[in-house]
Amino acid sequence: MAWLATTAHTRWLETETDRLLAFGRAAALPAGGFARQDDDGRPVDGPLELWIACRMTHVYAIGHLLGRPGSAALVDHGLAAIVGTFEDQEHGGWYAEVTRDGEPVGTGTKAAYPHAFVVLAASSATLAGRPGARDLLERALRVQEERFWDESAGMVVEEWDRAFATLDGYRGVNANMHTVEAYLAAAEVTGDDRWLHRAARIVERVVHGFARGNEWRIPEHFDADWVADLEYNADAPADPFRPYGATIGHWFEWARLTLHTRAALAVRGADVPDWMLDDAVALFDAGVREGWAVDGADGFVYTVDWTGAPVVRERMHWVAAEAVAAAAALHTATGDARFDDWYTTWWEYIGAHVIDRDGGSWWHELGVDNAVSRTVWAGKADLYHAVQATLIPRLPLTPVIAPALAAGSPA
Repeated sequence: MAWLATTAHTRWLETETDRLLAFGRAAALPAGGFARQDDDGRPVDGPLELWIACRMTHVYAIGHLLGRPGSAALVDHGLAAIVGTFEDQEHGGWYAEVTRDGEPVGTGTKAAYPHAFVVLAASSATLAGRPGARDLLERALRVQEERFWDESAGMVVEEWDRAFATLDGYRGVNANMHTVEAYLAAAEVTGDDRWLHRAARIVERVVHGFARGNEWRIPEHFDADWVADLEYNADAPADPFRPYGATIGHWFEWARLTLHTRAALAVRGADVPDWMLDDAVALFDAGVREGWAVDGADGFVYTVDWTGAPVVRERMHWVAAEAVAAAAALHTATGDARFDDWYTTWWEYIGAHVIDRDGGSWWHELGVDNAVSRTVWAGKADLYHAVQATLIPRLPLTPVIAPALAAGSPA
């Protein structure tokens, strides 16, 4: 059954978008910012995290562009936190974490991963017409230009100290992946194709270089010269942001981002290399082959080693979300029915195991038996992956989500 061409399924996706948006409203703290939520949606204690503030701001900007009343206030709530709580007025950039009193946690480092989400949130909020968003986007892009973009490498660097005086030697692919998404959005909002071409350079190096050169098992961790450290975090394999080995969900995410980049280049009449579609398909197929139901139960394992054997077997909600999004994107790009088949299979899995119909939102982690697990993720941190999984099947490959909605694409 071809769900991607079914109007009834599209209506279900819209209903699920709204269910998720309703759940996330409780994450907004009266004093500012967004908290992680527990299983039932209540805000949990702990520091405020920039990546969550930005992702929730982005999600509710999407909600506003979808015409969901009450979303604009949550976008403004998020922008106020990004500017007033997280932004370093002395040295520039944004703190990764702050206490509930607004003090930076630890040494106040400035990391590429959350800075990518500042660009994404500011881009989406600008398209939603929210006050101060465009100024924030301009500042965020200046920080990208001056601090994170490495022209010689064609990648972004990872982490600075508070004063942007000392650069850490670690380089990471995860931060670069989310930077691709942010740069694609920024190119649409600003009209400056420099950001698109930088996104394309990152995609080429990671997908056509690192992934293709390593049997599609993308190395995630590198030193300052971009030499892979394949044993990084071998003693902490389940790290939520820097796990050991290769991360299955990222293969699907990179496949989709490659297709978004390919489509954006084509619209602008730029040269589109043949490898972009071929490599996206190869990454998808590798994710299916080494990630899906490889240990006797449905679901995607979190990570594999360099032979493709599972390491962390817990099933993360975001991996399933990125799998359905990649399947939808590849179906749009190719029309091949097998991608619709996988899309349907994985939504069936999500509906059976991942969606929490009682407490709301999605379970963030399941065990190998597909019962709720909390080894890596306790509670329900944010809505970003799940909401985007309900939207990507309804939108074109370019422009990306918020720009597509702002341009009038039906969703």
